[in-house]
Amino acid sequence: MEKIIKELLLKIGEDPEREGLLETPNRVEKSLSYLTSGYKMDVGHLIESAVFNETCDEMVIVKDIDIFSLCEHHMLPFYGKAHVAYIPNGKIIGLSKIPRIIEVFARRLQVQERLTNQIAHALQNGLKPRGVAVVIEALHLCMAMRGVEKQNSVTITSSMLGGFKNDPRTRQEFLSLIH
Repeated sequence: MEKIIKELLLKIGEDPEREGLLETPNRVEKSLSYLTSGYKMDVGHLIESAVFNETCDEMVIVKDIDIFSLCEHHMLPFYGKAHVAYIPNGKIIGLSKIPRIIEVFARRLQVQERLTNQIAHALQNGLKPRGVAVVIEALHLCMAMRGVEKQNSVTITSSMLGGFKNDPRTRQEFLSLIH
């Protein structure tokens, strides 16, 4: 990868032998490896290791979870907040695993729509709850820095499954609690 980064620097008109760029190929390789480490993570194993039997049947929400990902179209960052809820059906998951599930999918080249659905379906498949809801609010640097150059536009996506999709009251309760 370092060789490719050096070639990229040459293609954009830079000198990869310039003092400030000598370590850039190595830094970019490490950065990209970290930012795409989700491809090497197994979300199923992550969930299995943290599921507990519990009779709780009320909505569980973890909100304002920071997310950072790379747009698959331009490989530029998008970042924001994720809000996740589920209604247990005899099983709960360790709360810290919800942000970790998000990281598995966010640390891949992504579109926000797919990311939102992947998080929801991973929880649905792993817990079999009565419902799952995921809302992501994000700013996309591919829109802010280039193209339309709209610095303050936020993209909001949602995925509602089970009781959140079928019951407007449950969906409304979730939406009011996250805002």
